[in-house]
Amino acid sequence: MADRSLRGMRLGASSLQSEEGVVFVERTNHTYVCTQCERETVMTFAADAEVPEAWECRTCGSEALRRIGDTVAEVDHSGDKAARTHWDMLMERRTIPELEELLEERLALLRARRGERLSA
Repeated sequence: MADRSLRGMRLGASSLQSEEGVVFVERTNHTYVCTQCERETVMTFAADAEVPEAWECRTCGSEALRRIGDTVAEVDHSGDKAARTHWDMLMERRTIPELEELLEERLALLRARRGERLSA
């Protein structure tokens, strides 16, 4: 520890670790082309990684498709599910008349509590 003294160093200014003895994994570059602004983004992945066909554009946030040769990849969105909202999940469990009944019960409870505070 004496050879790596922290005296006189700013915290977070530099790392005491080195890249000595580190073996990096093989990497490949893949180009993505935005469907909206047509900008190209080059992403680096590990050679053995599963590369996604679509990526989010860094500029506009739209979908960017991976370039394969002179063409871009086709992405099938037919299996994508629409996001369920809280209301959708509530409507799976309750009907409108049940919700109206619950609302009336809660309002009656709140009105009763308010009346108790005013009289007390």
